[in-house]
Amino acid sequence: MNVFTPYEIKNLKLKNRIVFPPMDLYCSKGEGVLNDEHYVHYVSRAVGGVGLIIMEATAVVQNGRISDQCLGIWDDSHVEGLKRVVDGVRNYGAAIALQLNHAGRKCRANGDDLNYTVAPSPISFDDTYRVPKEISKKEIDEVVAHFREAAKRADQAGFDAIEIHGAHGYLISEFLSPLSNKRMDEYGGNIDNRVRLLREVLEAVHEVWPSHKALLLRLSATDHLPEGMTLEETVQVVNRVKDLVDIFHISSGGVQQASIHLFPGYQIGLSETIKHRCQVPTIAVGLIKDFDVIEEILGNERADLVAMGRALFRNPYAVLQKAFEKGIPIEYPGIYEEAFLDKLR
Repeated sequence: MNVFTPYEIKNLKLKNRIVFPPMDLYCSKGEGVLNDEHYVHYVSRAVGGVGLIIMEATAVVQNGRISDQCLGIWDDSHVEGLKRVVDGVRNYGAAIALQLNHAGRKCRANGDDLNYTVAPSPISFDDTYRVPKEISKKEIDEVVAHFREAAKRADQAGFDAIEIHGAHGYLISEFLSPLSNKRMDEYGGNIDNRVRLLREVLEAVHEVWPSHKALLLRLSATDHLPEGMTLEETVQVVNRVKDLVDIFHISSGGVQQASIHLFPGYQIGLSETIKHRCQVPTIAVGLIKDFDVIEEILGNERADLVAMGRALFRNPYAVLQKAFEKGIPIEYPGIYEEAFLDKLR
């Protein structure tokens, strides 16, 4: 099966093509501190045979949290807990990445402070969110510095890769989309200006992130709305930053409420377009739960890797079970090896 074909790029040597994508748990009990629930959650998917695990959106600064219960990496004290998960995942042969994020106007943390959130323009996501403050040039520079320091800490924690979150209507995505970016300065207007923050973040991260380690970027390829980001514009974005990115993780939506026709694999075509028009490796994602669908995606070169989110939430051992069903020889975790190798019992 194509699913069990190894994949290698830079330092990543993945034993299969399955990715566990970043999905927020909202279970941090302290100021962005990791706990046992996070550890069990991620290590279980490594035990279950996943090739690459991308940890949830982790805030590079306090007002970059999506909620008060989100993980953080804005302080050196966060490194120890993250390293614990890295070591646990590595024990079971999976690679692990950390997604670095700034929530922008979609931050619900510190809810009583009406001046807490920042965005390209003072436009709220909807009427349930605060109206953000328009971020100043000085504050933009500070955000870039926060991403740089977060990348440094991610390296100290031992992550194999990092993923910059440029999707789903968070800060970088807000700058990219003309729906949320109404600026008249060098960060707004045409596509070159709207991609400027993303480019600055990537360049800053590369100052501290080891050159042999992979760097991923998640993008919303379309806003699914008139006058929003289109797939054609996203092709232009990718072409402007692909010299700084190793793998593009292609999603969609999130910058504004939209009616999206959802079905298994509804975003695969977006990944396929980016992969072939921009000549870059991609991860396909979006309600993918069937291994036959994954075989089709990989066999027809519509993506290089495939993410399974909800399916692996429901069954963290789906990859091991599929190998067992198909009689595919893989290395099973030692504590479970007898159950998988002895079919007579």
